[in-house]
Amino acid sequence: MTDLAHIRNFSIVAHIDHGKSTLADRLIQETGTVKDRDMKEQLLDSMDIERERGITIKANTVRIDYTADDGEKYVLNLIDTPGHVDFAYEVSRSMRAVEGSLLVVDSTQGVEAQTLANVYQAIDADHEIVPVLNKIDLPASDCDRVAEQIEDVIGIDATDAIQVSAKTGQGIHETLEAIVKQLPAPQGNLDAPLKAMLVDSWYDAYLGVIVLVRIMDGTLKKGMRVKFMSNGTLHHVDRVGVFRPEMEMVDSLGPGEIGFLTASIKQVRDTRVGDTITNDRNGTEVALPGFKPAQPVVFCGLFPVDSAEFEDLRDAIEKLALNDASFSYEMETSAALGFGFRCGFLGLLHLEVIRDRIEREYDIELITTAPSVIYNVYMKDGEMIELHNPADMPDLSKVDHLEEPRIKATILVPDEYLGDVLKLCQDRRGIQMDLTYAGSRAMVVYDLPLNEVVFDFYDRLKSVTKGYASFDYQMTGYREDALVKMSILVNDEPVDALSTMVHRDRAEMRGRAMCEKLKDLIPRHMFKIPIQAAIGGKVIARETLSALRKDVTAKCYGGDATRKRKLLEKQKAGKKKMRQFGKVDIPQEAFISALKMDS
Repeated sequence: MTDLAHIRNFSIVAHIDHGKSTLADRLIQETGTVKDRDMKEQLLDSMDIERERGITIKANTVRIDYTADDGEKYVLNLIDTPGHVDFAYEVSRSMRAVEGSLLVVDSTQGVEAQTLANVYQAIDADHEIVPVLNKIDLPASDCDRVAEQIEDVIGIDATDAIQVSAKTGQGIHETLEAIVKQLPAPQGNLDAPLKAMLVDSWYDAYLGVIVLVRIMDGTLKKGMRVKFMSNGTLHHVDRVGVFRPEMEMVDSLGPGEIGFLTASIKQVRDTRVGDTITNDRNGTEVALPGFKPAQPVVFCGLFPVDSAEFEDLRDAIEKLALNDASFSYEMETSAALGFGFRCGFLGLLHLEVIRDRIEREYDIELITTAPSVIYNVYMKDGEMIELHNPADMPDLSKVDHLEEPRIKATILVPDEYLGDVLKLCQDRRGIQMDLTYAGSRAMVVYDLPLNEVVFDFYDRLKSVTKGYASFDYQMTGYREDALVKMSILVNDEPVDALSTMVHRDRAEMRGRAMCEKLKDLIPRHMFKIPIQAAIGGKVIARETLSALRKDVTAKCYGGDATRKRKLLEKQKAGKKKMRQFGKVDIPQEAFISALKMDS
């Protein structure tokens, strides 16, 4: 067990691609925690999808032994956190387990939106913050300008910011010294009853649930009986250990240390993140404050392309939900797509990652319906219901009004693209709240409706600014607006997978675009097919797909005109009858393409 004065717990926070995981690699290598032959890039990113996309999705921890210049031996617990807005929940939990942060800023790019969001979370958690300027080996690096920007925008003193190149290893020793000298040691009482915070948990096929803990007071030993305070369950501790990225068993963990325990727990659901773990008998009285559970923001339906794979999909989704506390799901059925699941995600990247993992790890082909958000529907009798799927919209005559979720979006953009960004936000029904400058970059704050953002706002923002804008958002609450449900009817039958919620002023434009798109996507049948967009009982847009026709008059040449007319009348009657009983086959690709219409 290490004494408190020689422990330092810290996390690395930064915007996407500013070099968090690479810096973590260098710290691990410099201290010899991992032998050179076992070293690989992004050592802490263990999932295939993290390595392939070059992003961090799960926060990962590692314990490093370091001997400082003055000969003292220290134990450093490092947590590498994600940078993307969809995984901000992972960041906020990691912050509560440590006392300090390294704020990594790319010395060529400067402060970005996500840098701000993550550093504010660190400040909220009362962290000591050490600024680190990375990528100084690049010719475009400008440390003085970026240090000034950190002081202007964030308000942290950056005069002694450490200059580092995580790629070449320059400045890594100075970083380790700064961690030891500038970050505070953790507080804790060895003789008090055990009080440990549950930081994360995931499922392992051999060991059951592995629980990552930060010990606040007392000791955690192998063989103890512990109690999880939120649900009162008791468990017998089988193993206690630390990560040097690989698992290493230890006899006990003391105050200020970060490690893991296994206790033959079967379900990750029993281990609530933010829970307090204590002794079974005479445990601590007061639980730690814990975290708010993550609220899903975006919902969409996942259906198997081959309906026979439904059970496999159920199995895959249950296994993924074990490892990801912020992912929620329930069963649903659709006339067009059969059985599937309605799933909740923290954002579109989260949705993509889950979808990719199901397709890759479980080999199931999926159809995803249009992403939608939760609306609050207020009925005339005063009841409020949450609407997750536009197809479940109640009868309009009973509805008093609807509210949609709004977000506060912060966009940092070079000023030559400012006009395009403002236009994009206005087109998406945004309300400008603030516009300030930090050097040559503008910081725009907008109040935007979330359903305008979930479709493809991020892609559009990147394309109008040539990739230079950075974007971050947080939920602010609900506001009433003139929203309506737009249904798509094909041959007079509603297609529930294509119904969406739209703003009344935009409905006609969206409806027309959808009908035109479907006209190109649905193959022609033997009868003509009307494609309509409707709000309630009122049709707002229509396209007609013409029928395939056989030339029935080919064998009539010469003779009386009534012979031709008789054959044409007969064909017309047949087409009419066909249209009444005919079924329209909408191909799978049509659903997916029609939903990507927002161009």
